[in-house]
Amino acid sequence: MGDFRLGLAIAAGKMSALSIRRLGRGGGTALPGVVSNALDHDILDKLAARVPGGCVVVAGTNGKTTTSRILAEILERSGLGVIHNRSGSNLVRGITAAFTEQVSLSGVPSGQIAVIETDEAALPEIVRRTKPRLIVLLNLFRDQLDRYGELDSIARSWKETLNTLDPSQTILINADDPTLAAISEDSPARRLSFGFAECQYTLDHLPHAADSAICRRCGASLVYDELYLSHLGDYHCEQCGYQRPALDYGAREIQLHGLDSGELTLGIGDDALHLDASLPGLYNLYNVAGAAATALTLGMPSWVVQAAIGEFKAAFGRIERVEIENRHLVLVLIKNPTGFNEVLRTLAMSEMVDPVMIVINDLDADGRDVSWLWDVDAEHLAEVEAPLSTAGIRSGDMAVRLKYAGIPESRITPLGDLDTALDRFVESVPEGRTAFILPTYTAMLRLRELLHKRGVVEMFWET
Repeated sequence: MGDFRLGLAIAAGKMSALSIRRLGRGGGTALPGVVSNALDHDILDKLAARVPGGCVVVAGTNGKTTTSRILAEILERSGLGVIHNRSGSNLVRGITAAFTEQVSLSGVPSGQIAVIETDEAALPEIVRRTKPRLIVLLNLFRDQLDRYGELDSIARSWKETLNTLDPSQTILINADDPTLAAISEDSPARRLSFGFAECQYTLDHLPHAADSAICRRCGASLVYDELYLSHLGDYHCEQCGYQRPALDYGAREIQLHGLDSGELTLGIGDDALHLDASLPGLYNLYNVAGAAATALTLGMPSWVVQAAIGEFKAAFGRIERVEIENRHLVLVLIKNPTGFNEVLRTLAMSEMVDPVMIVINDLDADGRDVSWLWDVDAEHLAEVEAPLSTAGIRSGDMAVRLKYAGIPESRITPLGDLDTALDRFVESVPEGRTAFILPTYTAMLRLRELLHKRGVVEMFWET
């Protein structure tokens, strides 16, 4: 006899998702999970256990959506069916909704393996419920302090979770992050690492928004032999001798090609794999290296990894390119100081002169506390000649931050509410030119709704 409660929960989840979409009330990426969990509290545990190839969980403050999407595409190109919360809804309810959509009414999975992107705070519960074969940890940066508290609280909860694993499970960490290296070293699970073995694009000092410059063994300040991004780099402690772990997958020959693409060679023992990606910025090359390392750890052929990454297109809102009224818009999500800093760094390195609109909201999903704007190195924008506009709920706050970054007021145009700001901004861009829009999370969702109404993008659950 089947599991009646599970079947009822799956059916209710599927029906609620279908109803939400038919009514035009959204993508049905979260509420169906709430409904399903209410009917069967163990639904996620049960469905995850039925995936033949097990689950891969991807977590990190930045880059988890892009990394998990790259990984899913590599696996699909290898001929595997993949269960994946592709929409980016990464709390328990969103992950449950993705599973209920991608199983039959009797609970048979549509794929052989699951790729689960998870929110930082949800990681412990997701690991407990899905019992993943592989956990990929990308980074830990300061993010939305009004939601999660200090970075150390997340690190402690992750460490506790990693210490509950067993030797049959694997952790793949970005070893360039000192926190991830420290919290994973005592786990019973098998540990592998990736990072930058060499990189010509370095920072002279830790940015103001950087974290984790303290040795987690003895409390002394870390010394960086190379600093690549925020607090990511090749580090050591002069007091106790702790240093970055050896890299199982080391990226080298890193090249950035303006705002269009990047490339790297990933060293795997005595072998090497060259990867070209249509993604700009060092932060995206970390995502590429992490996804490739994960796929290779899972046994995917190197030529498949190479081909899938070469053809990958960014997830919605993450370096998403759209055409509107004979203009080219590039949408680049910003959600915390580190991510914002790296976008600005990429723009500055390219000596960009195209118009930029920064859209700042302070809704729950963005974080209510916008003091983080003062941790952003907005001074990068003083190095380029691009016209700057601000929009969103906190348009005025962003304009003030730009002013205090030393940018002349003549270059700053506060546009206010996004609904009217979008048309004004597009009209200000000469035909045939490219412009950049940098929105926070809810601003990005609203922006894509407005672009969808204008017929230039599909909604994220349709892509």
